Amino acid sequence: MDAVRSIIFNIVFYGIWTPVVCLLTLPSLLLPRKFALGVAKFYQDGAYFLQKYVAGIDYEIRGIENKPSDDVGYLVASKHYSAWETLHIFRLFEDATIILKKELLSLPLFGWFLKKLDVIAIDRGNRAAATASLYEGARKMRDAHRPIVIFPQGTRVPVGTTTAQKPYKGGIIKLYSELNMPILPVAINSGLYWPRNSFWKHSGTVVVQYLPVIPAGLPADEVMKMLETQIETASDALIAEGRKALAS
Repeated sequence: MDAVRSIIFNIVFYGIWTPVVCLLTLPSLLLPRKFALGVAKFYQDGAYFLQKYVAGIDYEIRGIENKPSDDVGYLVASKHYSAWETLHIFRLFEDATIILKKELLSLPLFGWFLKKLDVIAIDRGNRAAATASLYEGARKMRDAHRPIVIFPQGTRVPVGTTTAQKPYKGGIIKLYSELNMPILPVAINSGLYWPRNSFWKHSGTVVVQYLPVIPAGLPADEVMKMLETQIETASDALIAEGRKALAS
């Protein structure tokens, strides 16, 4: 059944929903950013509808009491298993921004919307320029009270990948120290249901868990250890829980 659901979902989501929304909402790129944000939320709401009713993938949020107010700028350090996380950014965090490579802004249609949404784009080929643009963009988002979403391992990782194999990068700690912002760690088990780079999806419920906020001003090395320990421990527990649910 999951195989049939996956085939139908991929056809409808990638072949119909995504290109149709991008094409029909192109005029929003000529309007203020809030209209493009509305399009992004509409697109992600539609993606969620297809995931739930076609692919059979729903989600739940735990630890909502740990999430800072929407009018406060903060960093989000999230585990990153698949495209599921990026397709729920605006459902999980109001008017969030993400850090991504500059080349993505050149993609037809999709890249144009990313640029309009005012993301933090960095040139990975020029380290000095990348660092400068990262700090400049992050300060701008902080002053606008927008959450900044970062995936500390720098990329999507398959379920079961250890931090020895894919260690946490120091970028989020540099921002934490430079901008004096708190961090909301986020654990997740999305990789069980939407595996990295996989055509096939598995029906079930993704769990997103907001962990206790790490306050600003702590020593950098201490924060890195806290982040890794909290996110990995909680994500591993969610993976174990999800595996039991899939086996039942």
